[in-house]
Amino acid sequence: MGQKVNPIAFRTGVTRGWSSRWYASKKDFAELLLEDHTIRNFIKKHPKKTQYKNAGIDRIEIERTRDEVRVILYVARPGLIIGKKGQEVEVLQGEVQNLIGRRVNLKVEEVGRPELQAQLVAEDIAQQLAKRSSFRRTMKRSMEQTMDAGAKGIKIQLAGRLGGAEMARREKQSSGSIPLSTLNAKIDYGFTEAMTPQGHIGIQVWVNQGTYGDEADGSDAATGQASQKPKRTYKR
Repeated sequence: MGQKVNPIAFRTGVTRGWSSRWYASKKDFAELLLEDHTIRNFIKKHPKKTQYKNAGIDRIEIERTRDEVRVILYVARPGLIIGKKGQEVEVLQGEVQNLIGRRVNLKVEEVGRPELQAQLVAEDIAQQLAKRSSFRRTMKRSMEQTMDAGAKGIKIQLAGRLGGAEMARREKQSSGSIPLSTLNAKIDYGFTEAMTPQGHIGIQVWVNQGTYGDEADGSDAATGQASQKPKRTYKR
C-alpha cells in the first residue's frame, strides 16, 4: 500500500503554522471548526460573485479573539475582491458577518508570485482543462512557468478521464527536486477538480519553494535572492 501524507498536514506545527489560530473549550470547539469551514467555502464558492474564482485566492487564514473573527485572504489579484474604493470588500465583510452572526474583520493580502503557489497553479490547470485544452501541453506549460519563477521543483498529477478517454487513468509529470520527506523543505501542496463534460479530473500539485530558513536573512524562499517587490496589505 502507498504510504502518502498531505505535505501541509505533515509540516503543520513543526515548520509551518496553522491556518486557523484560536483556542476554544471542548464544548465550543466543533461549532467553531464548522464555522471556519463555512467561511472558507462561502468565500471560495461565493454564490453571486463569480469574479472571486478569477481573483486567485491561495489560502484563507482565520484568527479569533473574544470580540471578533479576523479573516485574512491571500490573493493573487486583490483588486477583484477589493473593488472600487474598497466597496466590494465591505460588502463581503457584511455578508460573512451575517453568515456567522459575529463581528468580522476582513483583511486582503497580495500574493507576490502566484506561479509558486501550488493551489493557484492547480486552479489555473483546472481552468485550462475546463476549456478543453490538451492536458499534456497544459501540464508542461505550468511546470515551465513555475520553474522560471524560481521554484526548486514541481510535480503535477492528474487523475480522471483524461482527454475524454473511456477509462480513467493517472498522468504524472515532475521537474526539479521534490523532497517530500524532508521537514525543512518548503513544499506547498494544492488540490482542485476540473469540471469537464466527461467528468471531474482531480489535480494535485506539489511545489518546492526552497527551505524554511531562507527567509530569515531577508532573502526570498524560492530563489535565495533579496526580495525586490514589497507586499501590499489591504485592511478594513
